[in-house]
Order: sequence, then C-alpha cells, then structure tokens
Amino acid sequence: MSGLISALNSAKTSLDVGQKSIEITGNNIANVNTEGYSAQKAVYETYPAINFGDFFIGQGVKISNVSREHDVFIEQQLKQKATDLGYQDAQTTPLSDLEGVVPITDNNLSTDINGFFDSLQKLSTDPSDLVLRNNVILQGGVVATKFNNSIDQIDSIQQNIDGNITSQVDTINSQLKQIADLNDRIHTIEIQGQTANSARDQRDLVAKDLAQSIGAQSHEDQNGMLSVQLPGGLPLVQGQMAMSISADTSGSTMTLRLHAGGVTRDLSEKNLGGAFQGLVHIRDTLIPDMKGDLNKLAYELSTQVNLQHQAGGGLDSSTGNLFFNMPPNYVASPPGPAPTATQYADAARSISVVITDPAKIAAGAAPDPGPPPGTVAPGDNSNALTLAGINDTYLINGTDSFASLYGKISAKVGLESNQNQLSLKGAQDSLNQLENFRSSLVGVSLQDEMVNLMQFQRGFQASAKFLSTVDDMMSTVIDKIIP
Repeated sequence: MSGLISALNSAKTSLDVGQKSIEITGNNIANVNTEGYSAQKAVYETYPAINFGDFFIGQGVKISNVSREHDVFIEQQLKQKATDLGYQDAQTTPLSDLEGVVPITDNNLSTDINGFFDSLQKLSTDPSDLVLRNNVILQGGVVATKFNNSIDQIDSIQQNIDGNITSQVDTINSQLKQIADLNDRIHTIEIQGQTANSARDQRDLVAKDLAQSIGAQSHEDQNGMLSVQLPGGLPLVQGQMAMSISADTSGSTMTLRLHAGGVTRDLSEKNLGGAFQGLVHIRDTLIPDMKGDLNKLAYELSTQVNLQHQAGGGLDSSTGNLFFNMPPNYVASPPGPAPTATQYADAARSISVVITDPAKIAAGAAPDPGPPPGTVAPGDNSNALTLAGINDTYLINGTDSFASLYGKISAKVGLESNQNQLSLKGAQDSLNQLENFRSSLVGVSLQDEMVNLMQFQRGFQASAKFLSTVDDMMSTVIDKIIP
C-alpha cells in the first residue's frame, strides 16, 4: 500500500510540474513580441528518494526554479551600440538644420556677396547713375540681412537643442528612479531564493534606454543590484539610491547638472554619452566654430569695404564715409597680426549698411583737400573699380577669399552631416544585428516553444494516465481489504 501511495505522489507531482511547464511555455509564447523579454524555462529537480528495503524509490519531480535566458556580454554590447546610435541619431536634425543655414545652392550668402561686388562693378560703368548707386546700397543690405538671419537661425537651432535636452531630463530622472526601485524589488525577491525574471528584463530595458539617451554605463554587483554611472564615472544609481539631473537656464545659457549625495556637478560633453553628448557636441563645439567663421567673414568683408570706401569720394565730394557699420570689436591698427576671435565676435550679428544717401557712395577718388577743396568728377569710377576688385584680390589671413571661406564653412557642415548619415546607418545596422542575435540566443523561438508545448502536453497526459492507473489499483486494493 505504501508503494501505491508513493506512486500516487509521483503522479501528482508530475501533473503539477506538467501544468506549470505548460504555463511557462504559454507565457513565453504570449511575450514573443515583448521588447526586452527573455525566454524562461523550468528547472526540474527530483524529490529525495526514500529507502525501500534494499533500494531507493523516487518521490516524483518538482520545479526548483524558473530560469531566465540571459547573456551578460550581449547585453553590454547592446548598451554600447545603443549609446552609439543615440549619439548619431540626436545629431541628424540639428545638422540638417545647420546645412540649411549655409547651403551650397545658388541662393546663399556667397552668392549675395558676389551680387554686392557685382553691383559695384556695374556702378563703375556709370558712377553718376543714382539708380546704380541705390542698387549698391540694396545689395549691401541683402548681404547684411543674410548675415543677421544666419546668426538668428543658428541661435534658434541652439535653443532647439537646449529645449530637446530639457524635455528629456524628467524622463531620465524617472528612469533612474525606476532602476533604483527595481534594484530594491529584485533584491527583496531573490534574497528569498526566488528569481525576479520580469523585473530583471525590465531593468535591462531601462538601462539600455539610458545608454542611448545619456550614455549610461551599468554593471551588476554581488548583490544583484545594477550600478549605473556616466561615461566619466559620475554615479547615477547606486543600490536603491538614484541621483538626479537638472537643466538649469541662466539667460540664454543652459547647463546640465548632476545632483548626487548633496553635491552638484556641472556636466559637459566629456561627462556624457549617447544622444545628450551628440547634442552638446553640436551646441558647444560645432555651432561656436560655425559662428566664429561667419563672424570672421562678416568682419573681414565689412572692414575691407569700409577702409577702401573711406579712402574715396562721393558724388557730393564727401569722404571718410562708412558703408557698413564697423564691427563692435574692431580695433584700428596698422597692418600686423590677424584679428583675434575676440575682435571677430558678433560681427555677423551686428553688420548693417549705414550709408543712406546714394550720393555719398565713394565711387571716385578722394578730392584734393585744398585749399581750395577739390571735387569728385561725376564720371570718376576709380574707387568703384577698386571696391569691386576686393572680392577677387583680398585674401583673409592671406589664404581665403570671401567665397572660399564661405565654401569651407558650408563644406564643414556638409561633411559633418554626411558622416553622420553614414555613421547613423552603421550604428542602426549594428544594433539590429545584435538585437537579432540576442533574439536567437535568449529570445522566444515559437518553433521551440511549440515543440516544448507538445512535449509537456504529452507528459501531462501520461501523468494523468499514470494517476488514473494508480487510482484504479488503490480502489482494487481497498475493495479487497474492505469487502
């Protein structure tokens, strides 16, 4: 009778295990399209056998654990590739916008500069024509406005970058808090000998998102908790404690700050990764360089035109007139070292045409100061020709014409954008390959799960038949004992 009871217990445990195995398989199938889900499987263990005479009899089977398919190396590679993708993807829109500021099409700043000097060339054919003189003023205004608008557009792109970063800070802080909470939950579950599979999947997914947005690096400690830090080593999550990031604005300047344990640290490009690093790189490196080049172009154009214009005489015989306003940081000095970045600053933003009377355009040579003072001949075009020739003869720092410097500005942004497109595609392809590899390695395979389902179903049916057989045997024995 005791043997039948042992057999009955074995049948019962087999039924329970079969049912749970089918449930686990069903859960895998249900989550086949769930992002970040890792396939689970039952870990079987026999019950301790009991001594029965000269041998041992097994007592059935149990599920000792539900394991989670996982590969630490693949997860780390996914986070790294997510960081690369975040960096490139975040730069795509601002780089495209910057390309629009300095296009290579016909309607660009270089074309307008050429149009201005062409108007001076036309004026030299008839220096007394007021229509041609007005056209010079208008063309100069077009150039000045294009410079002004270019800087305004760049400022707008910079503000959009700051807005983009600011809008993501709350999400990032929420994700940091989420990882800290999941650390606590996983520790609480697993300290009791259980496995927190779903919580671990969720934590890995959040860690990957943080890697893509801020380049967060993570590793699991001996207690099963995920430590998260920035690429420079600054902590984001330690155990059950989450730090926070703020985007603080002062005037037009936005600064990212990390608040950790009562200490506040400013974050720069070198402390970040992923999307934030890509955006900060454009904001703090590419855009200032681009502004600096445009300021140099505006400074050199306005000062060279002004110096030559002041040296000539107008139709009204006036001299010393400025055509453009002098740059705000202009320093009058004899020929010597090239102007510094400080002198170039804000030249493009502030450039404007200050001459309003077409008769004062210095198309001729300066009159003899006298006494008695001379006059400018109406047909004198000598200074107009010299002014028009500046476009071809003057070289900025001895190397670049106005057109070639603009070409360098445009080419630099274009190369950055083209490289971004190539790198973005490469990063996306690499991440897709890793995702597919992860899916084949630790994800749910419907084919395998269907095979498992059939196997567990047949096992369950066999266990039910076994239980029915033992039940019939016990009924027979009881009928014999109790007539």
